[in-house]
Amino acid sequence: MIELTKIFTFDSAHRLPFHDGMCKELHGHTYTLEVTLRGEPNDNGILIDFGDLKRIVNSWILKKLDHKYLNDVLKDDPTAENIAKYIFIILRKCSSIFKDKLYSITVWETRTSKATYYGDDK
Repeated sequence: MIELTKIFTFDSAHRLPFHDGMCKELHGHTYTLEVTLRGEPNDNGILIDFGDLKRIVNSWILKKLDHKYLNDVLKDDPTAENIAKYIFIILRKCSSIFKDKLYSITVWETRTSKATYYGDDK
């Protein structure tokens, strides 16, 4: 069993209307995204080519989230938890490799604050 993670960053703005503190106001983050797959590698010892993983995440995720206002993208409030779940659901649907091997999505909102989503079936 191999666990493989690729890390990405994207910049986005959001606000949390329900929040009692500063997050109620419009603000932005440089998010760090960790995409983790788990499974058995193929006969060549590869779970997924890092280049293929980068291409898929760039086209299916970063294109939708980078330099965007997340309140307009997500149907739920754009908390780190909801962003992680949103990304997991999209990747699970976009490619067969993710259907079977996607293990978790971690979204770092700051250097010290992150949320990880494992999917409903984990």
